Amino acid sequence: MGPFSSGWTEKDVEAVLDRGDPNELLYVPIVVGMNAADCEQAWAEEICFRLVDHPHFNVRGNAILGLGHIARTCRQLDLSRALPVISQALSDSHKYVRGHAGSAACDLHMYLGVAVPGYDLAHTDALVSIAKELLAQRATGA
Repeated sequence: MGPFSSGWTEKDVEAVLDRGDPNELLYVPIVVGMNAADCEQAWAEEICFRLVDHPHFNVRGNAILGLGHIARTCRQLDLSRALPVISQALSDSHKYVRGHAGSAACDLHMYLGVAVPGYDLAHTDALVSIAKELLAQRATGA
């Protein structure tokens, strides 16, 4: 994915962070978030938190999404830091960030049972309802 190949290391991530190129940085929180269960979770969280205020919307949005990935893959997250960051991102000036904040808030609700301030839980409930309906249709062959 982007500058990362399979078998990436923390050193590879740190090199991308040091270069600071937004076209590479946008991959960092996705890679560490999706793989937080396989690396140091606290390190993965810290990487995402370092990028949540980045000036480039793709990096900022993906950092928020990375926190949601960590909640989903590890079933835990530093909520004292994550809740205010995700809540603030729900009001970001860029639609991309707001959308990823909604996805992260949904992950926190579904996998940690936590409500992010400012997130309408009805969105998650609607997604769960649709998923159940699709699974039922698949089971009956409809």
